[in-house]
Amino acid sequence: MADPRRPARVTRYKPPTTESNPALEDPTPDYMNLLGMVFSMCGLMLKLKWCAWIAVYCSFISFANSRSSEDTKQMMSSFMLSISAVVMSYLQNPQPMSPPW
Repeated sequence: MADPRRPARVTRYKPPTTESNPALEDPTPDYMNLLGMVFSMCGLMLKLKWCAWIAVYCSFISFANSRSSEDTKQMMSSFMLSISAVVMSYLQNPQPMSPPW
């Protein structure tokens, strides 16, 4: 039995570029990164623990939705800022967090 495959007809898969189709670019990591920085600054300046925890949550979402080819410096700085907001808010007031409502 002969091999039915034709090696001359094989084409390698190339993922579509975002330059040719900007709809493929997902803005979620950028928005979550910005929200994480805003909430972490609110947590640091206003000493609101729930803002600091929301900043950590937004940083995790930003990290999970980012592409591996992106530069991670801004994402890691946002993540470290949110962690420092949580640490500083609990160092200043070690009482358990009261619900915001």
